[in-house]
Amino acid sequence: MEFFNVFGDLAGGFATALQPFNIFMLFVGVMLGLVVGVLPGLGGTSAVAILLPITVIIARSSPTSAVILLAGVYWGALFGGVVTSILFNIPGEPWSVVLLFDGFPLAKRKGKPGVALASSFFASFVGAFLATVMFTFFARALADFALSFGPPELFAVFIMSFATLIGLGAESPVKAVMMISFGLLLAAVGFDGITGQPRLTFGQIGILSGIGFVPVTIGLFGIGEILASAEESGIGFMERLSAKVGFDDVIETLGELRKRIWLVISTGIIGFWFGILPGHGATAGSFLGYGLARQWSKNKEGFGKGEISGIMAPQAAADAAAVGSLVPMIALGVPGSPTSAVIMAGLFIWGLTPGPLLFTEHHDFVWGLIASIYLGHLLTFIICLLAVPLLASIMRIPYAILTPFIVLISVIGAYSLNNSMLDVFITIVFGLIGYWLRKMKYPLAPLVVAVVLGDSTERTLRQSLIASGGNPGILVGSPIAATLMALAIILLLLPLIRTIRSRGRHTDAGIDKDTVATAID
Repeated sequence: MEFFNVFGDLAGGFATALQPFNIFMLFVGVMLGLVVGVLPGLGGTSAVAILLPITVIIARSSPTSAVILLAGVYWGALFGGVVTSILFNIPGEPWSVVLLFDGFPLAKRKGKPGVALASSFFASFVGAFLATVMFTFFARALADFALSFGPPELFAVFIMSFATLIGLGAESPVKAVMMISFGLLLAAVGFDGITGQPRLTFGQIGILSGIGFVPVTIGLFGIGEILASAEESGIGFMERLSAKVGFDDVIETLGELRKRIWLVISTGIIGFWFGILPGHGATAGSFLGYGLARQWSKNKEGFGKGEISGIMAPQAAADAAAVGSLVPMIALGVPGSPTSAVIMAGLFIWGLTPGPLLFTEHHDFVWGLIASIYLGHLLTFIICLLAVPLLASIMRIPYAILTPFIVLISVIGAYSLNNSMLDVFITIVFGLIGYWLRKMKYPLAPLVVAVVLGDSTERTLRQSLIASGGNPGILVGSPIAATLMALAIILLLLPLIRTIRSRGRHTDAGIDKDTVATAID
């Protein structure tokens, strides 16, 4: 019976998503996302953060329309970065870096830019469709399960989210810990949620309500990213290819997809479950998909020279992971990626509380969002096949024009949220901080997730301790909380285990060299 209820809920979601205004919002979001994806350095997360103040106006009449707009930007950016990587050998988005390995070689060396583009578009669509189907059937079940969680269980979920960023992140674990600590410190500024006492305000009345998440995010991603990218793109010339996806390219790609259909399906399914892990999303999913494709391939020497499997697998995994990153946000109130963290902040601003109760209290909102994911990927797929030359021409915009325009839009967006110059000041300061963090190679994802989850983490910890009379044993008192805490400890120990194993291999190599040298002497 529950199985058939899902179809009824999904039908209601399509009725919501297919309303004319929502379709218009989806189209606008997808087009903005495609433009953002093509422009190197701006990023889907940046665009979502910059547009967040605008959605406040839209959400007054319909929060569903607001989230559809932001989701459309996300899906468009996922596809748009493909064009830049394959035709210009410049990653338009972090998750399209992998396409430099085989996408550009296939387009240039083998002279098949249309096939390279079509391969990525088809694989992205298949991966996203599979992930959305799994989202449809598993998100509600996860939310229903989460309804049994109390403060100790929720605190364990948050701790495991931070541990995932540290243990499975590609960056230095020490840097990840530092960014999480910085984010939690920012989240603590303002009134204490339980006692009502001001904290870390230093007598400044303007920040009694806390440091706004939106100005911080706009600064980190809107200004910081564009400044760093403008600096990097100001050197040298881009190697360009012109292309369009013709009918022959589509036919050839369909043949290649048929040969690799199980690779695309398997990497899409794995990418979805990987994307559910907090803090990862499409970027980590794309590298995972490429690694799996190379490991499973019988033609390993072809990778890096234009192997189509090296395009399809990471794209399927990336789009599936992007969809998967929304699952913990909707079902548990835990963002699965930096972009979903920004969207989650939007839910708070619109008066919604992400988590298991969202399915019951705002039924139309959740299923309208799920239906829009189907429609958004289909719309993006069609536009990409038809408008590749137009998208590629966007790269002609010089950074001398683009950079001040993005900075101006970021400042206007920050000010319009509360009509406050303090928000503008925070945006500029965190823009400079974000620029420095990127130059120093500090990860932004742990910082963003910590800022979003900081209040919730502190609140659930203190609620647990108050309920137990100060006994910390309550944090592992239930089987669910104990299991999640154990997983968090394992994740935290992973970097240490990897370091010990790496040193052990180096030691063994050194012993072998000494033994050989002694034998020779």
